[in-house]
Amino acid sequence: MSTTIMYAAVSADGYVGRTDGGIGPLFDWFHGGPMAWNWLGSQMRTNEASKGFIETVYSPGIGAMVVGRYVFDQTNGWGGQAVAGDHVFVVTHEPPTDWEFAGKAPYTFVTDGVESAVAQAREVAGDRIVDVAAGNVGGQALRLGLIDQVVMNVVPVVFGEGRPFFGRADGEVTLASPALVAQGEGVTHLLYDVPAV
Repeated sequence: MSTTIMYAAVSADGYVGRTDGGIGPLFDWFHGGPMAWNWLGSQMRTNEASKGFIETVYSPGIGAMVVGRYVFDQTNGWGGQAVAGDHVFVVTHEPPTDWEFAGKAPYTFVTDGVESAVAQAREVAGDRIVDVAAGNVGGQALRLGLIDQVVMNVVPVVFGEGRPFFGRADGEVTLASPALVAQGEGVTHLLYDVPAV
């Protein structure tokens, strides 16, 4: 059975992006360290602690991703590529009608909610990880009890306002104490288990 992880880089005050959609320095740590290595087909440059954290958390690999329509629109679906795993499930009220990669890309537009998207992603992932983007979709999945672990890559920048890591849905969720903490170059990595309710 797959593990479902809610993941993102996040500002010190809890935002995954600015109100205008910009991400500022949130992913600078991907390329700010002394060690070059490859992850998911991308060249990373981090320190040993970041490399170890990512490799530990994401073993045995990502099988599928779940994102919201906002992330899809901001990235244009990463040019029709599944940047992690075999398939991307996009939670949306209405699928795009004019996306140039429709019918060719490994994307499914899910219109019946987060629970359906996560279930479909778990089926595709098998024993591998389902990666759920933080923000509104991730926050909904967490509050529905669908998230096993939360990964926060905390970057020392304060946005003041923006798109909250845990979304804007109501409902309190208690996380366990961090199961893993690592200090990268310009980022602190935190892994929380989500206790079963």
